[in-house]
Amino acid sequence: MAKQARKRRDSEGRMSLGEHLVELRKRLMISAIAIALALIAGWILTPWVWDVLRQPVLWLREDGRDAVISYTDITGAFDTHVQIALFIAILLASPVWLYQIWAFLAPGLTRREKLYGVAFLGAAVPLFLGGAYAGWRVMPNIVRLMASFQPDEDTFNLGAREYLDFAIKLLLAVGIGFVMPAFLVMLNFIGVIRGASILKSWRLAILLIILFAGIATPAADLMSMFLLAAPIVVLYFGAAGIAILHDRRVDKRRSAELAEYGIGDDQARDGE
Repeated sequence: MAKQARKRRDSEGRMSLGEHLVELRKRLMISAIAIALALIAGWILTPWVWDVLRQPVLWLREDGRDAVISYTDITGAFDTHVQIALFIAILLASPVWLYQIWAFLAPGLTRREKLYGVAFLGAAVPLFLGGAYAGWRVMPNIVRLMASFQPDEDTFNLGAREYLDFAIKLLLAVGIGFVMPAFLVMLNFIGVIRGASILKSWRLAILLIILFAGIATPAADLMSMFLLAAPIVVLYFGAAGIAILHDRRVDKRRSAELAEYGIGDDQARDGE
């Protein structure tokens, strides 16, 4: 009897609380193993990544400024190495742990919502990486601006941990900013927001994007802010265009289905 109940529950796609916990533990274990394996690659890549991140400070020295990155305690270099390696590991393993999160949530979603989620994840990863690259491109201007407030005769002494924390937060913030348009498209595809509403709010969106770019790039020249804001604005209007085209297809299909039953659009709206 219990075996028949289990078969019936499985065929309906239902799981008990205990089975949910077992499934969650399996997904967490797979994610942890993927991050642990990626940590090996991250440890090897750390010297190269650290050289890339501290390039703005080296360029300051080429400009004649006395700028150095210092380690304030005996474990500072080791802690910095571990932090960079872990950051790289999380990025490298992101397709695995993102998929595990999605696989855990997917049984409660419709087939169409699953496809939309997979498409969102497929677009989010390259967009995030592109945003991180854009953040790295504007980071030298931010460092130059901060150094300009210091007298030339003083040493621009940056703590390794503080500088790394600043760099990681900047790359993450800009990367997430690039992903937001894809998130708007996903909300449109699952019926939460209309494309016309996205496009109608373009003035507010551009204002928020400019404010975000201004906060993320406090540089004296406007070029850095433009280099960051322009791609996000283009992505925003691209997201609005995709959403509007999707809405037109949905409306056209809905009108055709209503026509089969002899119901007009006005009648359908009155019924709603």
